[in-house]
Amino acid sequence: MLKRLCLLLICLLLAAPALATQPPGDAPPDPRLIEHNKDFPKEVIKLTDGVYVAVGYGLANSALIVGDGGNIIVDTMESVEEALPVREAFAKLSDQPVKAIIYTHNHPDHVFGAAAFAAGGEPLVVSHSSTNYFLDRFLNTISPATSTRAMRMFGPLLPAGYHINSGIGPHLGYKPGMTIGLLRPTKTFDDKLELEVAGVKMLLFHAPGETDDQINIWLPDKKALFIGDNFYKTFPNLYTIRGTSYRDVTKWVASLDKARDLRPEYLVLGHTLPLKGADEIYKSLTNYRDAIQFVHDQTVRGINQDKSAGQIAAEVKLPKHLAEDPYLIEYYGMVPWSVRSIYDGYMGWYSGKARDLFPLPLPEQAALMAELAGGPDKLLAAAQKALDKGQAQWALELGDDVLQLQPENAQARALKVKAIKALVTGGVNANARNYLLTCALETEGGLTIPKADKKKVASEVIRAVPIARVFETMMVNLDPQKSAESDILVVFSFPDLKADYSAHLRRGVVEIRQRPSAKPDVVLTMDSNAFKEFMAGKIKAKKALSPEYAKVEGDPMKLMMFLEMFK
Repeated sequence: MLKRLCLLLICLLLAAPALATQPPGDAPPDPRLIEHNKDFPKEVIKLTDGVYVAVGYGLANSALIVGDGGNIIVDTMESVEEALPVREAFAKLSDQPVKAIIYTHNHPDHVFGAAAFAAGGEPLVVSHSSTNYFLDRFLNTISPATSTRAMRMFGPLLPAGYHINSGIGPHLGYKPGMTIGLLRPTKTFDDKLELEVAGVKMLLFHAPGETDDQINIWLPDKKALFIGDNFYKTFPNLYTIRGTSYRDVTKWVASLDKARDLRPEYLVLGHTLPLKGADEIYKSLTNYRDAIQFVHDQTVRGINQDKSAGQIAAEVKLPKHLAEDPYLIEYYGMVPWSVRSIYDGYMGWYSGKARDLFPLPLPEQAALMAELAGGPDKLLAAAQKALDKGQAQWALELGDDVLQLQPENAQARALKVKAIKALVTGGVNANARNYLLTCALETEGGLTIPKADKKKVASEVIRAVPIARVFETMMVNLDPQKSAESDILVVFSFPDLKADYSAHLRRGVVEIRQRPSAKPDVVLTMDSNAFKEFMAGKIKAKKALSPEYAKVEGDPMKLMMFLEMFK
């Protein structure tokens, strides 16, 4: 069960092409997407005295602030291996020890290389108070879905020729065997924090936007602002197609207003090149916040006009001066995706239209569509006709309908691939390009997204997961058919934590409580870390439940029956 928590991490670590293929002669990108590579050259840029930014070494940037007798690192790359070249480059500028590491937010490309910069020392690690929560949730209950989507969106599995960039950086820098060097925050705050490290005065303040735990860092003596992922050189990911909880765009706008009001002369971004010049920065931030507000306001306007999310997404277009702003080209986020997310954030999934209240399942829709067309062959012919007419989206939908009915239909599969590549052709959005081309290669059978290998999960990673998360994952991995007639109460006792948890499996549901509420059928007593490794598959059941590791009181067969329900 815990292995589900670790799936996203493992998939990221295994991000390498599954099968090499020839570079494509089709699906060319918009030339602007190729030109966008210039926004993350691999170099360390001096922004002002004592402030340097490493750009293009991985998906995110890392920054160095040189103090008196010590250095400060802001964001730390996506792994120790990706961080080491940055650390070496920074060392050429200042070989002082790192006194503090600051996380602007919880995303792995900003935090997983921290140990490389610490270099065995014990620097202060600073973040928002909620960052630890989000770090834990990163290995969350829906990680199997988000991990698969992330592999498609960032495109690390794409062979040479397909991948242009990842929208906000050159690539997602995860490869087999890379080391996760996360250091947990040791100093946190809620609203704002005045801090002085190595003589450098800083104001850290909460600035929710792309993430709820986002912070900005203001150096008043240098007029430099570190804005994290609330601003980068592309239309923002107000919604991400890899899947995430709702991003409150009104809070994002308010955070950008706080940043504008400081009138920074230097702006350090979490992705893409930093900016210089107070007027240029103010103008860019103003346009950025205006674009976000425009999409929000026009979406709400459409909602109040009783329009569906699809209708509004088709209608909302940025004003010309914003659409042409170089910082608002849709390399990463897209306006239609944002509209749909804002709609869902206010109204939920239902469009308000009668036809959408009880939508047919896809297989049933496909069967009825085929019947209407005169059979799967006629449906496939209609899909081909749509593709020939340049109606790639319609061709993709019809081709998918055929595959719903005939999964092994090679002709439908080939048509689907052509339709996907036609959708991609000329597109400027890296996320859409990477996602769709990965789907095309999966459809062809030329690429396989790696599955979790629990043996590759480090014990340190497993042990860092809070015990409550293990039980949360247990709840969503219960097999409803196996457990339909079962009623078993198990108490898990962890002497090292001085805590007991009860798990009441009750006909398709398992209720978790921190304190037992009734007489249990079984009590399992063991060390919490051993329990985590057992649940992750690092320790086999026979060994884990032996007297060496555990004490079982009650009916051991009921315990085994209980555990079998979660496979």
